[in-house]
Parts: sequence; structure tokens; C-alpha cells
Amino acid sequence: MTRVLLADDHEMVRAGFRIILGSQPDLKVVGEAATGAEALARAAELEPDVICMDVQMPDMDGLEATRRIVADKSNTSAVLILTTFDRDDYLFEALRAGASGFLLKNSTPEQLIDAVRVVAAGDALLSPAVTRRVIERFGAQPDADAAEAPASLASLTDRESEVLQLVAQGMSNAEIATSLYVGEATVKSHVSKVLQKLGLRDRIQAVVWAYENRVAVPRA
Repeated sequence: MTRVLLADDHEMVRAGFRIILGSQPDLKVVGEAATGAEALARAAELEPDVICMDVQMPDMDGLEATRRIVADKSNTSAVLILTTFDRDDYLFEALRAGASGFLLKNSTPEQLIDAVRVVAAGDALLSPAVTRRVIERFGAQPDADAAEAPASLASLTDRESEVLQLVAQGMSNAEIATSLYVGEATVKSHVSKVLQKLGLRDRIQAVVWAYENRVAVPRA
């Protein structure tokens, strides 16, 4: 059973999400919050598997709440950002804050259900469209602005570095497996080791990290 916390300042929105998620036998809404501050308190109290987090809320916005939740090492909740605003500044701030997914509120009920399941499984909801925007944003930065490669990069094996490059290009584990002529289980193992060595939470952070540190090369 995946336990979900809903954080949104509109009661009708929370009610809709509660109905959609409650219709699934493997999903259970265990609490709600109307402000960012309440989301922090409820996350600590309930320890949900997934927090569906709005961006614009009173007291504290969802991005700051996400940042604090992810920074709390005792909290293992994954955060799925849900917003009506398809804006790059929200997207990149959400990724930097440590969100495990970003979904627009005009998505279908099926997409919401799938998103919750994906982040609950420890994966990241990184759609091709979002990946392209990350690549365009960070890939467009001039090389002159690049900082020296971080020391942690040296801890990766050649194969792990290769996998990081492919993850940063938005490739799925299946696509990486095909590209490298290995099994998906092997790719998953490499991805896990990359995240562990670089101190990253999930592949979304890996994408942002790779571009911010200029170790990824966009595909043509």
C-alpha cells in the first residue's frame, strides 16, 4: 500500500485527488495539508511514501517545503510537484529542490495515478518533454561558464560515467541497455551506484547534476 499526503490550498483540488487516488487498491490518502508549513508538519507526523505538493500555497510555498523535506534525512517521502503553471522557473526550482516528479494539474487521472506509483517505487518521473527542457536550459550555457569537474566524478568507473551521460540525455533503462548491449538489471545497478557515489537522490537529480557540472553532452 502506497501512503499519500496531499498538499494543496484548494479543498476541491484535494478532494478530486483523494477520489482519484482512493479508487486504486494500492493507493491510500493518509492526510492533507493546506499550506507549506502544514505539509512539513504532516510529512513528519505521517511519514507518507509520496507527497503530492502544490507550488503556490500560503505561509510557505511548495518549493520551499519540498526543499526542507528532502533536506531532512529522517524523511524518506518522495515529492511529486503538481501545479497549474507550466513554467520553466517552477520546473527547475522543483528539480533543484529535490522533487522526484513534476506533473501539471491538467494531466489525466491515469497520469496522476501512474506518477504516484512511479515515484513511490523509487524512480523519478522525468518525461521526455521535461528532459528536453533541462537539456536546452543547461546545454545552452557557454562552456566558458563551466566549473572544474567535481572530484566525485572521478569515483565513477568508465561504464558508470557512460551510464550517467545516457541518463542525462533522457534515456530510459531499457534504452540504455539496448545502447550498451547489456541487460536492464545491469543498467539499474549502474544507475544505483552512480546515485550513491555522487550523493544524489534519483535520476532527476542526476540529470540536473550532470548539466550543472557540464559533464553531459546533449544528443543531436
